[in-house]
Amino acid sequence: MPLPLLRFGELDSTQDHLREHPELGPCGVLAEAQSAGRGRWGNSWEGQGGFYFSAALPDPGLPPGIVLQRAMLLAARRLDPGGSVLGLKWPNDLVARRGPGLVKVGGILGEIQGERLILGLGVNLHSAPELPRRALAAASLAELGLALPDPVGLAEALLEDWQDLGSAPEPAFRWPAQGEAVRWEGGGQGIVLGWEEDGRLRLANATGILRLAAGEVAGIQPTA
Repeated sequence: MPLPLLRFGELDSTQDHLREHPELGPCGVLAEAQSAGRGRWGNSWEGQGGFYFSAALPDPGLPPGIVLQRAMLLAARRLDPGGSVLGLKWPNDLVARRGPGLVKVGGILGEIQGERLILGLGVNLHSAPELPRRALAAASLAELGLALPDPVGLAEALLEDWQDLGSAPEPAFRWPAQGEAVRWEGGGQGIVLGWEEDGRLRLANATGILRLAAGEVAGIQPTA
């Protein structure tokens, strides 16, 4: 049976709404605008004209990193059915290539509350916000020439897709790829060896083999 989808004109945050109302049970929340949305590391994700959606689901019992990656990959396939434009930047950002670099199209976050998994997805649809002091500039689906989805239809589709996070389709690309040299905030750096099955990023540097998990590092970018 399809899960219920609650629709709002504006919320402070779709993620906070679900966290504050556990009595709602498994469901989705979609807002036309949000005034206090947030992303990873507390970054703001707010405004109008985007896709602001959260879902409360039973905890699938999978590693947190792979849950977020698979949820984002399922969203990417809905937004880019041909699988030729949208990629995944580790750990779970929705990105596209622009010139020699990347631009950010969307972000996802998740948390466990009791036996519930709460996922929150934000995607730039018509326009992209200015993101000062961020590693990546923002871009919208419209700028990239992708068809703009019906928000309600997309939310309903993701509510169905996210009930099974056992697998996910491959995106147009993953970044960073094997062999790329990267650095991150705090002075860390290494050569990418691959993406682990549990969502971690495996690298090699002078200290040995590193396995980075989402939340451990921020600001991964190419080594200049």
